[in-house]
Amino acid sequence: MTIIAAPVSPIGAHQMLVFLLQIGLLLGMAFALGRLAIRFRMPALVGELTAGVLLGPSLLVHVAPAFSAWLLPGNPEQIHLLDAVGQLGVLLLVGLTGMHVDLGLVRRKGKTAAWVSMGGLLVPLGLGFAVGLVLPTSLIAGGTERNVFALFLGVAMCVSAIPVIAKTLLEMRLLHRDIGQLIISAAAVDDIVGWSLLSIVSAMATTGLRAGHVAFTIGCLVAVALVAVLIGRPVVRRGLAMANKSADPGVTVAVVVLLLVASAAGTHALGLEPILGAFICGVLISSSGLLDRAKIAPLRTFVMAVLAPIFFATAGLRMDLTALREPKVLGAAVLVLAIAIGGKFVGAYIGARTGRLTHWEGLALGAGLNARGVVEVIVAMVGLRLGVLTTETYTIIILVAVVTSLMAPPTLRYAVGKIAETSEERDREKAFSA
Repeated sequence: MTIIAAPVSPIGAHQMLVFLLQIGLLLGMAFALGRLAIRFRMPALVGELTAGVLLGPSLLVHVAPAFSAWLLPGNPEQIHLLDAVGQLGVLLLVGLTGMHVDLGLVRRKGKTAAWVSMGGLLVPLGLGFAVGLVLPTSLIAGGTERNVFALFLGVAMCVSAIPVIAKTLLEMRLLHRDIGQLIISAAAVDDIVGWSLLSIVSAMATTGLRAGHVAFTIGCLVAVALVAVLIGRPVVRRGLAMANKSADPGVTVAVVVLLLVASAAGTHALGLEPILGAFICGVLISSSGLLDRAKIAPLRTFVMAVLAPIFFATAGLRMDLTALREPKVLGAAVLVLAIAIGGKFVGAYIGARTGRLTHWEGLALGAGLNARGVVEVIVAMVGLRLGVLTTETYTIIILVAVVTSLMAPPTLRYAVGKIAETSEERDREKAFSA
């Protein structure tokens, strides 16, 4: 006699109610505060994170503890529902970020971009690792090896954020400038290397810092690169070619989402970060030459206006700014922030000067690449999920994301103001606006 398993019961009425209220409240506050941030010429990210901060342990827990416990219970199943929405949002956001990478531009800028990227990566990576070795043990999550924590902190210090950088350059009308093109090229290399390093360190966090496991992780990374080139590229091209036969933009949106999610699942199955797969897939989609960007505009709008704000608000929920009242935590925050800003500035400047760029071009590159924004938040969330970061160190890294995103535009504007515009750049501006 065949026994048919009973269907899984649907989500409970109370759990659904709490979930819907969480989504509605987080999205509403994130949208409102994001618009307010933009009005004050700050990145929307700042307002969206603030929404979570206000509803999290920094404020609501102290103002209305009973309501806070009802809206945001410690029940893992309830919180995981919210996390699932945020994780889908961040995968699609990272995929869209990958679609900003112009590999042709990276190749054209070649040697100079490589020098800048190398300096902007290695100096803050090394300084971040060194700081991770001396921070108090209480700031390291229990069970995490100090070397793994230090490596993770180094990766968090060396990343940049293409979405924030691209948006800043567009708003400041600097994308047509040679320095703007170089900043984007160097940021693209930084992001590719940064996601790869994050996957390696994440694997170390789960398996420990052992030579065999590290070698296996690097081998998986090489395998991902080979599969992306040999299999991923033709699959992406075939999928987009099929989608382009239909005038319905929904077909293109569905194909792009399917490709991004499948790629994320593939790297995750290998023990690497799913965001690495989404990013690589985004790069493949962009470089295919078959993407109709007008058709994916609805996807971009939904991700940027709904899913991403929910993710950032969720990230803010995990911040506890009251921890900064402790001198030890505040001192660590100041040190990490100084290392993050100074390391990226110095590294990019050294790379620029090595690549025979001028003093002001070096400062402009340091200013532009310093914007951590979205990427830093994602790195921090990964560290919290893996149990590498405590709430205090997570809060510190989020502060780095906010402060560097705020300081990038004015410092970049000042440095670029010292660089004369060429006739070629003026011609390029006309071509971009045509």
